[in-house]
Order: sequence, then C-alpha cells, then structure tokens
Amino acid sequence: MRIRRLFGLFLILFCFLAGSKMAHASERLFTYTYEPETMPQGAFEFENWTTLRADRNDKVGQNHYTRWDLRQELEYGVTDNYSLSFYLNDVSKYFRNPATNARTNTFEFDGVSIENKWMVFDPMRNAVGLSLYLEPRIGNGEFELEEKIILGQRFGANKEWKWAFNAVHATEWKDSEKPGEGTETEGELEFDLGLTREVGKHWNLGVEFRDTNKIPEYDRWEHSALFVGPAINYHRENWWATLTFMTQVYGDNNKSPDPDGNSHLDLEEYERFNARLIIGISF
Repeated sequence: MRIRRLFGLFLILFCFLAGSKMAHASERLFTYTYEPETMPQGAFEFENWTTLRADRNDKVGQNHYTRWDLRQELEYGVTDNYSLSFYLNDVSKYFRNPATNARTNTFEFDGVSIENKWMVFDPMRNAVGLSLYLEPRIGNGEFELEEKIILGQRFGANKEWKWAFNAVHATEWKDSEKPGEGTETEGELEFDLGLTREVGKHWNLGVEFRDTNKIPEYDRWEHSALFVGPAINYHRENWWATLTFMTQVYGDNNKSPDPDGNSHLDLEEYERFNARLIIGISF
C-alpha cells in the first residue's frame, strides 16, 4: 500500500537525520491515559501499539469476539512544548454468530491519524502539568476528530509517584450502512485516570481507570462502560514498554429490553476485557 511505503521511507529518513546520537526515551507510564509531557525539540520516537478487545456474548450474535487494533506511530518534537505524530491504523476482527454459525474474520486498513500535542504548563515548573491534544483521523469513508485535556504531575518524597487525568471528546462522521441515509454522526466522551509508582530502577507499577460513553447523533446517551486494571512499565535509556490489562466492571447500553441480557455490563458496544501494549524506541 502506497501510504505504508511512504511511512517506511519517512522512518528511514528520520533515522538518518537523527544519526547515531540517541535521545533519552520519553516513556509512557500508561497506555490509555496520556501524560502532559511532550518530546524534546528535535527528538524522534517510534511506537508500536497493540490493543486487544475480547469477549462479547451470544445474545448480540458475537460469540468468541476478538478485535485487534494495531497502530504504528512516529512522533517528533517540533519544539520543547509541541510534538507531532503520524499514525497508521489497522483493525482485525473475528466473531461467530451462534444463530447462523456464520463467521466474520476481517483485517483492514483503518486510516491515517495526525496527533498534535501542546504542553501549556510544564509539570516540572508548575503545580500541575497541562497539555491540549488534537487528533484527526481519516480513512474507509470515516472522519474522526478527537480532543483531549491532559493533566498530570509527579509527587512523593522522591517524585516516585505520578498521576495523570484526561478528559476526552471525539466526533466521528461515517457513511451510513443504510442506503440513502447519508452520513452518521457519533459523539464519544471519555475520562481516563492513571496512578503509578516507581518500584525499581527500571519499573513502574500502577492502575488505570477508563470511563467511556457513546452518544449517537448527539441526541441520546446510548452506551457507557467503566474499565479498571493494572498498568506495568519497563524502561531503559532509549526504549520502553508499557502494558495495561483492563476489565469492564460496569456498563449500561441504556436500552430496553437489554440486547445483551446483562444487567451490569455493556457487551453490545464494548468487551469484557481490554489490553494494550505500547513499545517505544527513541532516536
């Protein structure tokens, strides 16, 4: 695919420009919750994202549901307070409809994203760090615009603790699956919270909370889910890896009768389990 080839050429060019001098990795201590820090000016980082979303149920016709979201990111520090990232996105889905025994097994390109992140208040110089985030995505007859307000800070006697909080809003416009109905609009509102502590020279251990909600056409609150789970980070000078495993602890699809037959989870729009692994390498 042409876009993939261009991305590969960009990566080779960036590595060449960076030369043999390596920057310190600006590791992410969470995978769902962003932190306010940005890349240093002139620094590059390549990140590989792998997200697993698994387990819906028979009542919604998606037995053995498994979805993999794959992202390849190249991030550049334009200034010390502004970083720019370019993403390639892929999605793989598998499930079986128990009523017909029909199986769905797809793998498709899910568009291109461009991330813009501005650090308004540096947490090293202020009581709380603050960044603003804007990410457009386009592909497969869809256009999405995502905005975030990102807060965070270190604390403790040796700054061994860190917290981060995100308020997220996104709007997606896509072609309707029903002929003749034009474009569908869906709003999403999300709140993410992460807390972590250093547990050794190279390790951080923490927890993440994710509250996510869907608002089709901005006229009804249709899906809500709360996920909670541990986050573990391992970091070296020039690379790092962070893994989060989350379980849905509460969900509501706000429909009657309940299509998934579960009174305390939403297994129509969301899954029982989410996991995300991000690996970053600095240049």
